[in-house]
Formats: sequence, C-alpha cells, structure tokens
Amino acid sequence: MRYDSITDAIGNTPLIRIDPAVHGLRNIDLYAKLEMLNPFGSVKDRAAWNMARPGLPGARERGETLVELSSGNTAKALAVIAGMHDLSFKSVTNRMRVPEIKELLLLLGAEIEELPGRTECLDPTDTDDPLTRFHQELTRPGSAHLHTDQYFNALNTEAHETGTGPEILADLDGRAPDWFIACVGTAGSSTGVARVLRDHDPAVRVVGLVGQKSDFIPGIRNTDEVHEVGLFDPATYDTIEPVGSGEAIDGMLTLVRRCGILAGPTGGAAYFGTVRHLRPLDTELTGRKTAVFIVCDRMESYLSYVRDRRPELLGRPPLMNSVATLTDAEVRAADIIDTADAQKWIAAERPLVIDLRSPFAYAALHIEGSVNIVDELFDELLRGGLPFSKRQPVLLACPVGEKSARYAALLTRMGHPDVRSLAGGIIAWRDAGATLVRD
Repeated sequence: MRYDSITDAIGNTPLIRIDPAVHGLRNIDLYAKLEMLNPFGSVKDRAAWNMARPGLPGARERGETLVELSSGNTAKALAVIAGMHDLSFKSVTNRMRVPEIKELLLLLGAEIEELPGRTECLDPTDTDDPLTRFHQELTRPGSAHLHTDQYFNALNTEAHETGTGPEILADLDGRAPDWFIACVGTAGSSTGVARVLRDHDPAVRVVGLVGQKSDFIPGIRNTDEVHEVGLFDPATYDTIEPVGSGEAIDGMLTLVRRCGILAGPTGGAAYFGTVRHLRPLDTELTGRKTAVFIVCDRMESYLSYVRDRRPELLGRPPLMNSVATLTDAEVRAADIIDTADAQKWIAAERPLVIDLRSPFAYAALHIEGSVNIVDELFDELLRGGLPFSKRQPVLLACPVGEKSARYAALLTRMGHPDVRSLAGGIIAWRDAGATLVRD
C-alpha cells in the first residue's frame, strides 16, 4: 500500500482472534481490535487527526499553537501532527505520571505545562481548579490557540463512528459482536463504536471498564474521574466495571506472552476485564457468540509503570512495603480523621503533616507547616522502611482523602502506632473553611 501522508495510514487496524486456549471461553469467539498499530501508536491517533484536521490551515496561517489538555497518547499524536504542519504544540496537564511519555513528548518538540490541578483529568464542575480555568480560557472566542478539546469535542467520538465501528462490522462480515468491551478514558472510542454497533444491532451489550477507586491505569479514568468527562454518558454502557492496576498488568502479560500482542496496561485491563465479565456468561450459552475489545496502545512506554508495581518482572526484588500489596480490609481499618478533629490534633500533638499531592497543587494551597512528598516518591521512601520515628505522629493528606488512607494503612502495617488520614483531603479542609496557605 502506498500513501501520500502518514495520516492516511490511520485506521484500518486488524481484528485479531484470541486463541481459546488462552482465554478459556468455550462458546465465545474473542477478538482484539489492535489500535496500537495506528502509525503514532494508539487509538488516539484517530481522534487527534479528526479533531485537529479542520483547523490546521487557519492555525498555520495565524501562527497559532495547537494545544490539548493531555498527558498521554492524545498529546503524542497531536505533537506529531503539529510538527508535520509547522505548528508548535503545548500539552497542558496537572501531572505527568508516566516518565517515558513525558520524555517522548519533549523529543517530539512539545511544550509541557503542568498546572496545580486537583484531579487527574479535567473536572468542568470545579471552577476553582486551575486546569478548569485554563480550559475555559482556551474555549473563549479569539483564543490564540487551536484547542482540540478532547473531553468535549464531538469529533473525538465521530472518529470512531466513521472508522473504528464500521471496521469492526466489516471484519466480522457485517455482523455486530454480541459484546463490545472498552476502557473508558475520554469516552470517545467506546461511545463512537457503541453507537455504530447498536445502530446495526440494538442487542449489542456494551461494557465500560474503569480503574478502581484510588488506583491508576494509564489512559483510563477511575470510578470517580469518569463522571467528570464531558463525552461520558452512562447510558452508553450496559454495565461499568472496575479493573485494578495489578489486573491490568496480568492481562498485559497474557497478551504479550501468549498472544504476541505487545499491548500496554490499558490493553491488558481491557483483556482482563473482558474475560472476567464473559467467563460466568460463557457457561450458560448453547450457541456461538462473539466479543470484541480494544487494545489501545503498546507496552514500550510503560516499563517504569510496570517496574514500580511489579519489579520482579524486570529482574528486580519484589515489592515489600507498598500500597500495591494492601488488602481492602487493611485500607478500611485505616485511622481517618475529619477536618475539625485534625485541627485539634495538630494544635495539641503537632503531628508531621505530609501532603501527598503534586508540587504544583501544594504550591497553590496547602496546610501551614505541612511538607510536600509526592505520593510516588513517598511510596519509594517506604520501601526502605519507616522514614521517620515511630514516636512522631503523622497526618497524611491528598486531594480527596483516598490515597492518604491507603498510605495510612501501609504505615500502620509497618508498625507506626499513630498515623491518620485526613478525611476528604485538602478539598474537605478547604470546604470546611480551614486555613490554607500558598507559596
């Protein structure tokens, strides 16, 4: 095949049948849509090109900057597209959590601006969040930016209504699958494909997969964040189910080692969630059924993600003191303290207050006297043992009190006698009218 431009190679990705000996389903044919084989490496290539393409001629004429609120694959694709059209690209985010992606964006010529946002993705309802304010500024008429706006732009969804969905139907000889399973990020791919499949056959069942509460899988919103995404409509899905980071890595290993599909953790989460959902249904079937899931991107950009959670896979010692090893019972048993009691405790006992948020969020507003140790760095510190005396009481704080509760549970397991987590986090502290200071 010969093309005039690399963007002509976006789409028409293969649909690969997964060997039943791998997944164990007896009555369901399982297929993977390999979006990782798009030219820039992910499912986001489709949306990035569809969103950017209409505005590129005018943006180049006016010397605008292409900008997106993204720290992952959308930013990567847009950085390539911007360079091809002699435009600069800016990635705006509140936190770059995967080092390889950040380095790749810089290599592609992107400018990265990290803002002190309070959540991992844009929450348009939180008008005090700097990320939300930046988004509002970008969407005003006369902005000097070409803003692709992946969280709200209908062209994101349209890319999959005109491409991914029809391709699945064509590869299944005009039949819609009985199940379509997709991880939910911006919700563009799952929404667009679901519309096409259901227009063809209203009986198609759609499963949305999200990250577990307080967990992190690249490219997937967790159970709290997903409702902040403008394109997300719960009516799209017959059910929404959580997947953990450990399960995502397990699924990734199966795809890589058993199927030769070099999927990243998002694809691993899709595979694991798909098989887990279908296994109990499989035993009740009498005829053949079909299911399709999406492999979003490749594994090479996530080696640090795997190393931080499963170091033994890369020839390193296994994790000892890590939140990844906590049980649900341990987390539920963590000592949680509300703002009023925390204020009294701080005044009486002067605990060490550790703020686990990003440096940008900490600089914007924090509890006076607190110290900032980003959760990922704190996790590394704890692997070597307790970093402070057991005689020192500790209060942990994060944006909404979820991560801090997990670290409080871990410190308790490690033998610290007096560690507590701030209920509701810094947001609850702020909403209670308690004092916050800024650098």
